[in-house]
Amino acid sequence: MSIDEQINEYIAGQPEPKRADMKELHRIILGLMPKCRLWFLDGRDDSGKIVSNPNIGYGTRTIKYANGNAKEFYQIGISANTTGISVYVLGIEDRKYLAQAYGKSLGKAKVTGYCIKFKTLHDINVETLKAAMLCGIDQTII
Repeated sequence: MSIDEQINEYIAGQPEPKRADMKELHRIILGLMPKCRLWFLDGRDDSGKIVSNPNIGYGTRTIKYANGNAKEFYQIGISANTTGISVYVLGIEDRKYLAQAYGKSLGKAKVTGYCIKFKTLHDINVETLKAAMLCGIDQTII
């Protein structure tokens, strides 16, 4: 199954209204990053054990580890969770930046170091979410 098919199947498997919100987020992110690499992670580690919720990734960035190793990973990610949706803005060095810069204007969302979690798109300011994602994209362009 192709990555596009996996993404479509994952989104289609969500209950409404989460399904519609995930479709809209997918459309929004592709609008911000039209030629990006798409990722689909099913939440399983190499041994097949479930270690996270499945997630969709957009773009490419390089993670550099202290031991000198490096690997490619996505810049922006989205995932359905039990209470709503999580948007991951990866690669921002300052773990307090997202909350400080965007937290108050996002609306009903919980913002941690790299994650913006909300129940529905109607609960947040989508333009602020776009600005936060663009900030992360700008900081992680290869």
